[in-house]
Amino acid sequence: MKLYAENILLNDGWASKQTITIEKGIITAVDAGKIEGAEIAKGAVIPGMVNCHSHAFQRAFAGFSEQGSEGQDSFWTWRKIMYQFLAQLTELDAKNIAKQLYIEMLKMGYTRVAEFHYLHHDIDGSTYNSSVTRDKSASLATMAQAIFDAAKESGIGLTLLPVLYQHSGFGEQTPSDGQKRFINSTEQFNQLVSDCFTLSEQYSNTNVGIAPHSLRAVDKTSLLSAVKHVRSLDNQAPIHIHISEQQKEVDDCLAHFGQRPVQWLLDNVELDKHWCLIHATHIDEAERKGIIAKEAIAGICPTTEANLGDGIFPTTEFLAEKGTIAIGSDSHISVNPIEELRWLEYAQRLIKQQRAILATDEQASVGQNLWQQAAIGGAQSTNSNTGSLAIGKQADLLVLDKDKTKLFASASQQLLDSMIFASQQNPVSDVMVNGVWQIKAQQHVEQEQASDNFANLLVRLSAS
Repeated sequence: MKLYAENILLNDGWASKQTITIEKGIITAVDAGKIEGAEIAKGAVIPGMVNCHSHAFQRAFAGFSEQGSEGQDSFWTWRKIMYQFLAQLTELDAKNIAKQLYIEMLKMGYTRVAEFHYLHHDIDGSTYNSSVTRDKSASLATMAQAIFDAAKESGIGLTLLPVLYQHSGFGEQTPSDGQKRFINSTEQFNQLVSDCFTLSEQYSNTNVGIAPHSLRAVDKTSLLSAVKHVRSLDNQAPIHIHISEQQKEVDDCLAHFGQRPVQWLLDNVELDKHWCLIHATHIDEAERKGIIAKEAIAGICPTTEANLGDGIFPTTEFLAEKGTIAIGSDSHISVNPIEELRWLEYAQRLIKQQRAILATDEQASVGQNLWQQAAIGGAQSTNSNTGSLAIGKQADLLVLDKDKTKLFASASQQLLDSMIFASQQNPVSDVMVNGVWQIKAQQHVEQEQASDNFANLLVRLSAS
């Protein structure tokens, strides 16, 4: 197919009156002018955003934990409520939640998601009986298959990251009852990863990596075994890990290892550009420089980190030193990349008491700089051929609604600034993933059934 755009954000900046040719999901040509027969984009075209961090099931939990209680609420008290919620979710629930979430992501401009997937087992903690899976050898991957199915039915690109979760705290503490659905031995986990690689072959626009949950939830031997195994299957597979999200985690790591979390990781694991450190909120200067030197990605989730009271990532210094960032919606208290990027900038403004913090000498537009950096970093975090619009890249793109963007500053150089900092409505009209329109005029063909299923699920969960 061919798509003509009056304004399009290409890899090297804004261009006007361009036609892109797409074959088998890949951009094969970019030509000046309108080519006969080309479909006309009804607004400016920009790259789709990658969501580097998602716990899909938490979408159904969003908003359930916003009432005050005795004592101080924190990440740790929120986690206890989350465990109670998890005790009710079935395989079908997991799929229905993920499908609703992924449609919401598409509508807001996410075209690919990294699913940090740790809900592995049945409600009682047992592995699923192989009879409920299509492939009897893949019983460990029953819940993973639900995520693959949700991605397929919604049309979003998926990077599945099975989570290794073994302990409840540093020193190999015994898991709590609330964690029983997450726990696998190292051997089970490596088999699960192999099963997920096999499943991925049955679904287009998907790939698989791993996610050691955190340094408190895995020991060094298991961590290294999991990394070695996934590297034997794909030496460029993405590896994500929660790290230094809360100050308590840093303090506990210092007490146990005598090192801060990121410093321990740098000293004990071969980090590279395929690692994504989720949150990395509480890092010192040496850790920050170490992440950058290894070309690892910082996966920042501003709205979730704010919601949980985690803290603020040192984005100004990290980007000034040429670090790579990606953004994620994490707990899905917000499913909106525009809001994530707005919070990313505003948090720095509040700390520094300045404006336009995350502009650069090369790119004066804060909005354009953030959108492009997060999209490209997100692509790196998922080892996917997306993140920018150029020949050879996957056609993951957004068409902005011209009836809404005409109310913004008129010049293309200000368009993404206005979109991120001044939009009052969702400006995304159409969404293409891998060369296929998944959203047209803000509508998805599966949205009514998906929302009905999700609403019914919420009624059931709220009543129990």
